Amino acid sequence: MKPNSVVIAILLMLAAPAVFAHCDWINGPVVADARTALAKADVTPALKWVAAADEAEIRGAFDRTMAARASSAEARDVADQWFFETLVRIHRASEAEPYTGLKGAEYKPEAGIEMADHALEHNSLAEVEKSLTAALHSELQKRFSAATEAKKHAEESVEAGRRFVHAYAEFIHYVDGVHRSAGAEQHD
Repeated sequence: MKPNSVVIAILLMLAAPAVFAHCDWINGPVVADARTALAKADVTPALKWVAAADEAEIRGAFDRTMAARASSAEARDVADQWFFETLVRIHRASEAEPYTGLKGAEYKPEAGIEMADHALEHNSLAEVEKSLTAALHSELQKRFSAATEAKKHAEESVEAGRRFVHAYAEFIHYVDGVHRSAGAEQHD
């Protein structure tokens, strides 16, 4: 792996829990696939968001939704919303995350989520790599500089020593956390 690819992998792994934060958004990928399934009258596009063990429940919800949609425009809207909520709730449970309802259209995903989605949509890591590499470099440099500067004065007083220990711990734990999150031990 190229050095920049390693940095990107590290940062993407650190951000991974956040990537799924927009799955409960009305304009997110789970609901988008639910809309596609309803438009095609075929549940298949929605099934990828749930575990195999939950497939029967989603198929049943889809069938009930399709039947209710035929009643009226109002019934269609209510049924669609119920299907979206059911699919997202079951998807969130598969990630061991709570379901707190659907986020409205006004919700704006975090910048990292938007970057990751953009990369996948455009089949390119270029923008993500550039942004994450710069962010990692900046954070490493900031913590390293703080630790090395504090180290110069660590023996001047107890307070100076404590400032060094604090900066040292922040730097060491940051580097270790990034290293572990990247699975780097497996490659060392």
